[in-house]
Amino acid sequence: MLTSLSANTVYLLFLLFFAISVLGQLWLSFRQSKTVLAHRANVPAAFVGVVSLSEHQKAADYTLAKQRLARYEILFQAGLLLVFTLGGGLDALARVSQLLVAQPIMQGVVLIGLFALVSMVLSWPLALYRSFRLEARFGFNQMRLATFVLDQLKGVMLAVVIGTPLLFAVIYLMGAMGRWWWLYVWLLWVAFSLLLMWAYPKWLAPLFNQFVPLTDDALRMRIDNLLQRTGFRSDGIFVMDGSKRSGHGNAYFTGLGKHKRIVFFDTLLKNMLPEEVEAVLAHELGHFAHKHVFKQMLMTFVLALVLLFVLGLLLPQAGFYLGLGVHFPSYAMALLLFMLVLPVFTFPFSPLTSVLSRKNEFEADRFAAQYAQAQDLIHALTKLYRHNAASLVSDVWYSRFYDSHPGADQRIQALQQAPRPHLPK
Repeated sequence: MLTSLSANTVYLLFLLFFAISVLGQLWLSFRQSKTVLAHRANVPAAFVGVVSLSEHQKAADYTLAKQRLARYEILFQAGLLLVFTLGGGLDALARVSQLLVAQPIMQGVVLIGLFALVSMVLSWPLALYRSFRLEARFGFNQMRLATFVLDQLKGVMLAVVIGTPLLFAVIYLMGAMGRWWWLYVWLLWVAFSLLLMWAYPKWLAPLFNQFVPLTDDALRMRIDNLLQRTGFRSDGIFVMDGSKRSGHGNAYFTGLGKHKRIVFFDTLLKNMLPEEVEAVLAHELGHFAHKHVFKQMLMTFVLALVLLFVLGLLLPQAGFYLGLGVHFPSYAMALLLFMLVLPVFTFPFSPLTSVLSRKNEFEADRFAAQYAQAQDLIHALTKLYRHNAASLVSDVWYSRFYDSHPGADQRIQALQQAPRPHLPK
């Protein structure tokens, strides 16, 4: 059992990690801006003749603008966290939930729903600025205000329809299953996550975007040939109307088990040659070949189990609530408070997940070089850097904390050194 926590200990630990998190994020952002600005005048040597100076400077200016906005977001989120915790915001929401409903479990559902609603509304100004000012300034925003509003309404609708019964079940289990409640909640969450992954491609994603089967016969034949060579089965190859919201290009897999879909943004297909699309797809197949998706899912499930166990230790501790400014303890409040402050305490460990992600990307690139031309993937990546205005340089510490992908020069250098097997014509 966990030794009784004093409110003062929790308070001091929270302030310490809060300061480390906020100051650390700001420090990394300033480092990134300084590095990008220092290299703005010259295209990196590896990209001379491939990326123009104007394209490189656009990427630098785009990165600098995003970092300026990111610093405002860091400060905004930090202030919001203090308001909700030490400022009494969660207590105020708890009072409102008690006035609205009498049933204890539904009070918890309403409490978490009110928190989500208030947080969403308060985040709108920065979200609107990002899409309609920053992204529009650099030519990426394709979204209309009506689309933004409709997306928000659909998000709220899904949260109510899906989230309400899930939260009700979680809060019920926390109170009904005794000391092992965290294990029952974990099993429920795993089952729900798997169901969501299975349902997302067919029923949830189409609520926000249109998906149509790939109609380019030549490209489809090339992709089918790649799938046969790699032994991968797909439930279909679809094109998504990504241009409805943004000019950025991307591709991804979605689904679970045999029900996996390959999805290309229409913006990606517009800018890529067929052999480059094949190379990008081969990279994505590499993630499945190396079981990155399964490993990441397993790691997420294990981490969730550990966190729920920790929450189980904190749940009966009065100091946990009082030290974070909360005077209305409940099962729902414990869950909400824990998830709210968790990022503060986990920030120093961010490089661990980033380094694993970068390792996976290198492995997927090597797989792509075995089943497609490495040079085609290099060309595709270079186009993505150019069209997405991605910075070709990054501060080393910023990269260690945040970059899920290797740096552009590292990635291309590794591909240039990859073995190139004979490929069937």
